Amino acid sequence: MKPMKWFLAATGVLSLLGILALLPPSSQAAPATKPNIIFLLTDDMGYGDVGCYGGDFVPTPNIDRLAAEGTKFTQFYVASPVCSASRTAFTTGMFPARWRMTSYLQTRAGNRKCEQADFLDPKAPSIARTLKEAGYVTGHFGKWHMGGGRDVTNAPPFREYGFDEHAGTWESPEPDPIITGTNWIWSKYDQVKRWDRSAYFVDKTLDFLRRHKGEACYVNLWPDDVHTPWVPKGTDLEQRRQENDESAPNFKAVLREYDKQVGRLLDGLKELGLEENTILIFSSDNGPLPTFRGKRAGGLRGSKISLYEGGDREPLIIRWPGHVPAGRVDDKTVISSVDFFPMLCQLTGTPLPGSTAFDGEDLTDSFFGKSPVRHKPLFWEYGRNNFSFDYPRNPRDHSPNVAMRDGKWKLLVNADGSGLELYDLEADRNETHNIADANPEVAKRLSETALHWRKSLP
Repeated sequence: MKPMKWFLAATGVLSLLGILALLPPSSQAAPATKPNIIFLLTDDMGYGDVGCYGGDFVPTPNIDRLAAEGTKFTQFYVASPVCSASRTAFTTGMFPARWRMTSYLQTRAGNRKCEQADFLDPKAPSIARTLKEAGYVTGHFGKWHMGGGRDVTNAPPFREYGFDEHAGTWESPEPDPIITGTNWIWSKYDQVKRWDRSAYFVDKTLDFLRRHKGEACYVNLWPDDVHTPWVPKGTDLEQRRQENDESAPNFKAVLREYDKQVGRLLDGLKELGLEENTILIFSSDNGPLPTFRGKRAGGLRGSKISLYEGGDREPLIIRWPGHVPAGRVDDKTVISSVDFFPMLCQLTGTPLPGSTAFDGEDLTDSFFGKSPVRHKPLFWEYGRNNFSFDYPRNPRDHSPNVAMRDGKWKLLVNADGSGLELYDLEADRNETHNIADANPEVAKRLSETALHWRKSLP
């Protein structure tokens, strides 16, 4: 190279380096890797099932470890007291009845009686699809129950909701043959036995993360424990019928094994070096049934398929080492499953789909030591008729079929305006004293709002 050309080239390089030196550090550095997200959704876990929420059925040291290493929320709500509808809210960020989900998905005839669709419309928002479009690799391992199973054979495949990989249970569009030896939830012919399914889903999750290490991953880890049937290891499958054996010893054995698998997940993340860059969300889809006389609901009134607190108030733990405060208990923030879509988008810097009117709101400050005030009320419905929704049979737990929470107030009312109940949850979280008559203006305002919401639904 000639001296003059060499001089000009060197001058250009030095000028470029000088410009770079003047830029802020964030402009020079490569973008940080987005956090992995594991959404660990337990099936039918009660508010009082685990030690860190006051449960004493069996020790749950690994779930308790999550709470010790993260933040525990005591006022977290799911959007429905039953699985399919509740899972729809987590997935879409919207109240499930907006997508014609009102109960658990079953046969086509049963779905018609519940005034619901046979599967979640793939046109609905999907947090997995939104994150995938933002560069995440996505997996679903475990129970789906938003389409497929029984006589519903045309449910959309997992990919239409944004999943790259999947291993679903029987109630899904593409059941994993390893765990579905027959056309039922479980059987003695399954290659992976009922008591090993949580371990199987944890293995699938860790393998997915291992193969995609260095990429941002979103995983639904949705086991079907601790839902009945409770089939502990050592059960004689030749003698055991498919019907549920809802005994306390069987429940305790299944809960003990489930806690063990939570521990395996935590240890696996550490071994992979992913512990500090992984947001782990732990919760449940709805309350327990049976409740063992309310004990599994932590003393809260109600159960699964009830709009009292025992049906829709659930454990929630968020763990993200170095970001989410360890050992913190948030007993102030009222947070809902419909909030997760906007919150996960906020946490990952992902734009929300612009044309969607989400029912949730961004309360991510609650993950980082603050207690933001909720601005949107919460609404629930369960029970569109007196035959498909004639549960729970316990009169004390059988709630009116519409409910809402606004601030400290929880109101329940039937869709025809009867059965009005009002509770101050700050003073009476167990919903023991109906104070509607003592607060007629509040009761009237909230009932009108709740019934207007109910009438707006498909």
